[in-house]
Amino acid sequence: MVQSKAEDVDEYLAEAPAPQQAALRRLRELCRRELDGFTEAMAYGMPVYTRDGSAQIAFAGQKQYVSFYLMRGDVRDAFAERLAGQDMGKGCLRFRKPEHIDYDLVRDLLKATAARPGPVC
Repeated sequence: MVQSKAEDVDEYLAEAPAPQQAALRRLRELCRRELDGFTEAMAYGMPVYTRDGSAQIAFAGQKQYVSFYLMRGDVRDAFAERLAGQDMGKGCLRFRKPEHIDYDLVRDLLKATAARPGPVC
């Protein structure tokens, strides 16, 4: 998906490619359930979850994969062993096929992010 110009997350999900829609909706549900005290918004053309004005989590449907952005280095470090086998950039976990998303891992990353404030890279 080219960077979205959607004004809200509902619009973003509605315009997502059909093969990714269910996965993106599930990621949103997890974020909304686990990120208590965070604000959902659109930034950088994708859904983001902020706390104290700082984006800490985001996700996006890309042309070749679904991205999950974890912007907390301390959480990435704490999950280094579980993230070792994943396709990951500095702060982006990429799932090449929506059906391969490890929702248990995502949920645990969200819980760790929500547990306490930390530095955003």
